[in-house]
Amino acid sequence: MADETIDPRDLLIALNAAAELPRAAVCRLAAELPAWQEATRAAEARLEGVSRAVLAAALDLRHDASAVARRERAAAERAGARLLTRLDSDYPAALLDLALPPPVLFLAGELAPRPAVAIVGSRRASRYGLEVARWFGQALAEAGVLVVSGFAIGVDGAAHRGALAAAEGSTAAVLGCGLDVDYPRAHARLACEIRARGALITEFPCGTPPEPWRFPVRNRILAALARAIVVVEAAPRSGSLVTARLALDLGRDVFAVPGRLTDELAVGTNALLADGAAPALSPDDLLDSLASARGDSGPPPLGAITLPPGVGEAGRALAEAADPQRAASAEELAARAGLPVERALALLLELELAGVVRRLPGGVLVRTRR
Repeated sequence: MADETIDPRDLLIALNAAAELPRAAVCRLAAELPAWQEATRAAEARLEGVSRAVLAAALDLRHDASAVARRERAAAERAGARLLTRLDSDYPAALLDLALPPPVLFLAGELAPRPAVAIVGSRRASRYGLEVARWFGQALAEAGVLVVSGFAIGVDGAAHRGALAAAEGSTAAVLGCGLDVDYPRAHARLACEIRARGALITEFPCGTPPEPWRFPVRNRILAALARAIVVVEAAPRSGSLVTARLALDLGRDVFAVPGRLTDELAVGTNALLADGAAPALSPDDLLDSLASARGDSGPPPLGAITLPPGVGEAGRALAEAADPQRAASAEELAARAGLPVERALALLLELELAGVVRRLPGGVLVRTRR
């Protein structure tokens, strides 16, 4: 029998640190911790999906579990992080929706207690994709949403930066390597900013390199943390599509930004739309989804209006001049906002395309409930 004085949290940490064991087996053993501790043939029979060789290796970990846990905690402390096991009260409850939750999380910073939306997409994002990701990230963060992404270059980085551009914005980055690994190197400064305004999260121990197989594994954390996910750009067989599939399996809402039929980076997102994903035409589509999940009704306050990039304060003045209940002409809205009609017409077109205002028969406009 195992030494009953071993802290089960130490067992989880030692198990998580065992790089020689298959990751799926590590998570399955962590979910069956009482049976694993028993070390009996009956227990072995109950650990479905774990081979006898893997179970035997895992059982051997118990002898040094406390020492390994001390080393892991010390490494996390050196990286400016702390350890959370699935037995801790502050372990993110959303991750328990997973079939195989991570046994341990390394957390630098703080996870804001806010509804979360994941923004994912291509590392080779176009200029348009980067602009959309930043727009969505900032608008969602301004509305009090935690923006979650995968810290990669491209769409992920733009989403994180957009969230940080919001005055009170917060963002969480889920890594596919150890917290102390400088990857991607271009994001060293971004990592410091996220620590201060959000959280860096990984299930992989310090020193773990960013091998390709680790990123699909980390994607399940992205999918589980968020109440909704939006894919901005994705080529066929993209990792972002894996995240979207995982989100669907978890019952999360999946959105995709439509793209041009001739663009390779639109193939994945357009395929998601064809399969039933909701179109993300503006950040407000995500906010509406969150509001619906909470059972909210009615228009949000004016401060929550989210705007497309480039319309500035003049565009906000026009959006606020429009009423959700009473339609008005472009000339009336221009007068309310104190703008020349020609300038207002151009801005109203931008607002209409972004879904902030809606044109009714007769050419009059109302603000949507966004």
